[in-house]
Amino acid sequence: MSKRLVYADNAATTRLSAAAYEAMLPFLRDGFGNPSSVYSLGRDAAKAVLEARQRVAAAIGADVQEIYFTSCGSEADNQAIRSAALSGAASGKRHIVTSAFEHHAVLHTCDFLKTQGYDITYVTPDRNGLISPDQVRNALRDDTCLVTIMYANNEIGTIQPVPEIAALCKESGVTFHTDAVQAVGHIPINVKQQVIDMLSLSGHKLHAPKGVGVLYVNRRITPSPLIFGGSQERGRRAGTENVPAIVGLGAAITDAVSGIDERRQYVLAMRDKLIDGLFERIPDITLNGDRHTRLEGNVNISIKGIEGESLLMLLDMQGICASSGSACESSSLDPSHVLRSIGLDEAAAKGSLRLTINEENTDDDIDYILEKLPEAVTRLRELS
Repeated sequence: MSKRLVYADNAATTRLSAAAYEAMLPFLRDGFGNPSSVYSLGRDAAKAVLEARQRVAAAIGADVQEIYFTSCGSEADNQAIRSAALSGAASGKRHIVTSAFEHHAVLHTCDFLKTQGYDITYVTPDRNGLISPDQVRNALRDDTCLVTIMYANNEIGTIQPVPEIAALCKESGVTFHTDAVQAVGHIPINVKQQVIDMLSLSGHKLHAPKGVGVLYVNRRITPSPLIFGGSQERGRRAGTENVPAIVGLGAAITDAVSGIDERRQYVLAMRDKLIDGLFERIPDITLNGDRHTRLEGNVNISIKGIEGESLLMLLDMQGICASSGSACESSSLDPSHVLRSIGLDEAAAKGSLRLTINEENTDDDIDYILEKLPEAVTRLRELS
């Protein structure tokens, strides 16, 4: 008898959707043409890339020429931030505002820019994991060239007031970028209505394959390339396009934004059942992040008296896939910078568990987690 599998780590990656898989198949073997080639095989590939670009643009309310394909969300974050930094330096502006609990793709890029003479202000979230527009407003200076605040946190799922922050940046004449890797497909986003200048997203977070991402850049801004070479992506991102992955992203993002409200309500009911059930069954636990202003599928808790990695091993033995934080930092022994930024001590941060569910999960999955997780916690507490 095979072990039951309950996948509850969708913030790390998602299963490839049927729509994405079907769309990709023709380009994995027979439709192998290079989109830059002039003959029909290449033109067919170029047409598929254009159609995917149109789908992405429609999904976030952008114009087609404002969509640049990348290899991932991290690359898109890097390109956005470094583009704004270079543009700012040209006019004597070398100050960037970000938050203390951004993804490391943002934080490490800012670390690099500090070595290049830039000044970085880190806005600290409150205990509920939220940043206020006033905090950002108070951090702005005459030499601020960029504000970069994530749309939804990848660990605790809190949703930031991005439209309000973007509006105050526009009012102040400062470029605004948001890492929306965890938000696209979960939150309705229209970059024009929300006056977002640049936005990053990643395919594998919304049922597209790994290895493809997008940087949206408002047409009034010219992004600086990270990769030099050919003229792909209108000269802003050299390298032969990953046609199958791009096509898969186009199909997946169309699915993700259609019926978003219905899916959100379905997942929200399971999330609330999971949170309520955990608090009923496990004493001395804390929910990390605001209870309501969070992604519908995110549950992040700290459990007193246990170590997160040991808990993950016990859950894995029961077929439950979860995490203790960002998959990008899974090899690190340091406590989560996200949890430390909202005031958790080291023990609480190391005793955290992130469960992220989506529309592929069921009530039976939630019941199974509510059965096995308390058992694992009890076992670990007894051992300690």
